[in-house]
This record gives sequence, structure tokens and C-alpha cells, in this order.
Amino acid sequence: MRAISKPAWGLAAASGILQALVFPQPSLAFLSWVALAPLLLALAPKGKQGEASPSETVESLSPMQGFLLGYASGVIWYLGSCYFIFHVMHKYGGLPAPVAAVLLALFCLYLALYHGVFGALFVLLARTPALGGGRAIALAPVLWVAVELARTRVTGIPWNLLGTAQVDNIPLARLATVTGVYGVSFAIVLVNAAFAVAFLLPRARRRVMQVAAVGAALALQAGVLAKPEPAAATHMAVLVQQNLPTDDSVAWTAEKFAATLDDFRALSRSGAEQASLPREPRLIVWPESPAPFFGVAPNFRRPVSALAVETGAWVLTGNLGTRPSAQRERDSEVLNSASMVSPQGEWTARYDKIHLVPFGEYVPFQKLLGFARALTSEVGDFARGSERTVFTLDGKKLAVFICYESIFPDEVRQFAAGGAQAFVNISNDGWFGETGAPGQHLNMARMRAIENRRWVLQATNTGITASIDPDGRVVARAERNQRLALPAPYAFVSGTTLYTRHGDWFAYACAIIAVAATLVAARWRRRT
Repeated sequence: MRAISKPAWGLAAASGILQALVFPQPSLAFLSWVALAPLLLALAPKGKQGEASPSETVESLSPMQGFLLGYASGVIWYLGSCYFIFHVMHKYGGLPAPVAAVLLALFCLYLALYHGVFGALFVLLARTPALGGGRAIALAPVLWVAVELARTRVTGIPWNLLGTAQVDNIPLARLATVTGVYGVSFAIVLVNAAFAVAFLLPRARRRVMQVAAVGAALALQAGVLAKPEPAAATHMAVLVQQNLPTDDSVAWTAEKFAATLDDFRALSRSGAEQASLPREPRLIVWPESPAPFFGVAPNFRRPVSALAVETGAWVLTGNLGTRPSAQRERDSEVLNSASMVSPQGEWTARYDKIHLVPFGEYVPFQKLLGFARALTSEVGDFARGSERTVFTLDGKKLAVFICYESIFPDEVRQFAAGGAQAFVNISNDGWFGETGAPGQHLNMARMRAIENRRWVLQATNTGITASIDPDGRVVARAERNQRLALPAPYAFVSGTTLYTRHGDWFAYACAIIAVAATLVAARWRRRT
């Protein structure tokens, strides 16, 4: 068994860099078709001439070496795409720069384990005679989707799943209505596998495969040029971008609190007049906010109710909720909530955020990781909601998911399966600063729109505030870091997609195939 060669390390590093360039801010989505190919080349067994070959060849890797190459690629990718964690921890968490850098590194080292598992499984399969060499590359898309599903279900951080890179590619992205985003990831990795095979075939056969791989990438990427007819918008909402500071620079005196709410009410009324809100239900949305907007506080409830009455509109507002004392698991419970207020000023229903942000809204495994709270005062202590509430507005069904929840395909799908005809995502992306994270977050919300064929109204504190149609197109958008009211077209859609009805069936099928292939490979290794 030889040591990992320098070219193999270089290929793994190049793959990590290319993956990072695919997502905002660079947004070089066309690179997704080749971003994984260098890693696959580094992992594949090679004969004396460089072609793919069985496990008894000169340059066959061990599964541990495959893990290390995949791990290195993953670390680079997460550093390049999730660097905003340093900004959050340093500026808003109040941590010294070295400590924030260490936490970013730990985050990347942790999540890169999934890339490492992909590398180890790929090499294990490639060393099995029945799957050896280039034939194992055919299973790369299956392994990749299985690992993405594990990242979603096990770790709970499916940030930037590979298929999200093609959210602007309407014909390809529509595959997600059947398979979820995982099907788009599968297609991308399949083309990457074709590129890798093109360099592993005997020299006499490479040219044909290289031309085929390039042709497939160009044909699929050409989907970004397709411009289907715009989706019909039948309603208009007003999305208020509050642009409040996310840090503690605001002293919330009674006077400041009242003046801020008066400002938001005036902005909402102006937006309602501008949008004309021609059809019922009329809707105004206030985002998740860093302000101390407690839903039970009269000084918050009265102005919001007054706004609903003044405009004759339903008002959906982010706020801090509480449970009745009899339902609390501990003495003091605060929830990250979204409340619906009727045109008559009545607070009719509330959704409490179910999927909280680890180390942001709560500390997981508090007995074991209680020290994390001592690192930063910004770690919240929110309680978890328990019900996926679907609001009813004049006979129409609408659901809201809060901030981080938009990155979970199956959780958003459950709202549509529960009858929601339109989605609202309220968020406070001010934590991210001027990084690529708000754009990444927007693209994930766009993919949720595509999967379920629903309009999504994304209302954020500092931007990006937008209206997204069922094809994932942004049809209205507000500039970041401005206080404004965005007239946002949308519609209520009643039909359901196969993905809405059946969820992650495709990803689970890939996981079953991956597990079965791994068991076969492991059994063969024990026998030999």
C-alpha cells in the first residue's frame, strides 16, 4: 500500500475549492459539473497507465486513505462556503478573533466527516472486484445522495446541498418536484463521474467519453437559458424589511420601542397603499426580529392589532412567544414564534419554531456541552415548538417556517402536505453581515419553492427580502440593509408534487443501495 501521492492531495484540494466556488458569493454554478471530478479521480484505483483497474493494482488506496482525501476536500469546501461563522461568532458572539477562528475550524472539521465517509465508501467499493475501478464510479451519485441524506437527518445541517447550485436551471431543478433536491444532486454527481471516467479509460477510448461528458454538462447547463412563462400571481403582500441592528447597540427604552413600532406601522401602511392589496386575503408580513417583541406584551400587541384594523389586512409577525404555565417543561420558556393577526385585530394563531439553531438558539446536550454557553452570551435558550401550524386566511391556507428551517427539505414539505397553499419564510439574516450566507439562504428557500410548487414570501430583517415563484424565480426583491416595504406578488396553489406527497423516497432509495453495496464489499473483504 503506497502513501497518498501529492497529485492525489492536489486533486482533493482542487475539488474542495471548486465546490466552494459554486455557491454565493462566487455563484459559479456551471462549475458544479466538474467540481467533484478531481476528488473522484484521486479516489479511483489506477493501473500502471493511469486507467481504472481492480483493487490489486499499483496505486490502490485503502478506505482510510480515501477517507483522508475526502475529508481534506470537505474541510476546504466548508471553509470556503461557511466562513461567515467566524463573522457571527466574532462580531455578534463577542468572541476574540482567535477563538472564533478555532470554532469555525471545528465546525468545518466536524462536517467534513461526511466528505470523508464518502471517500472511504467509494474506495471500499472500488476495491471490490465486481465493482472495481471505473465501475465503482457509477455508484458515486448514489453514495453522494446517501451522505447528503445523513447530513440532513443525523447532523441536522444540510447547508448548501449540492443540488441547490442549479436553482437557476429551471428545467433541471424541476426534477426536485419528484425527488427533492437530492435528485438534482444525483444528476450533478453523475456528470462529474462521467468526467472522471473520461480520464480513467484506456487512452484509445478517452476522447469519446470526454466529448460525451462535455456534451452532457453543456446540455444540462443550457437549462439556465430556458425562460418558461411567468407564474401567475393573483395576490399581493407587503413584506416589511425592518433593518434593525442585530447587536445590542439599541437601548430599548419605552419611548424607543413605541417610536420603532410607529415607524413600522407607517411603513406598512405606505406599502399597502403602494401595493394596493387588491384581493383578499390582504397580507402584511413582519420578519423575525432582533427587537424584544414579546407576543404577550400589550405594548407590542396593541400597535400590531391597530395596523391590521387600519389596513384591513392580515398581519403575520415574528415575535417571542410563551406557553401557558401548565404546558411548560421548565419555569421560563421562550419560543421563536410567528403570530397571525386578523383584519379585526384579533391574534388568531401562532406557529412556534420547531427546528432550532444549535449553539445559536439552544445548546445541545447541555450537560456535556454546557461550557459552550460560557463562550458567548448570544447563545439563546429557546424552547422547541411541537406543531406545524397552517394558518387559514379567508379560506386560504398559508404556512410559515422560521429562518434556519428553510434548509430542511422534508420539514418544509410537511407544511404543503398539511394543506398549505403558500409559504412565508421569516428570518433575521443580519447575523451574516456582508458574506455569501444571505444569498445561500435565499437559494435554499428557492429550492423549497420548486420542490413543492409553492410561492414563497421571504421576509428578512436586513435582506434578502424577496418573492419567489413556484419555479424558484425571484420575481420581486429588496436591496439589503435598507428599511422598506416590498410589494410582493404571490398566489395560492392547491396541487401537490410527488415530492410533497412522498418525501425523501429517492434519497432513502439511494441510501439503501449504498448500504447494500457496502455490505457486499465488506463481506468480500472478510472472505479474502
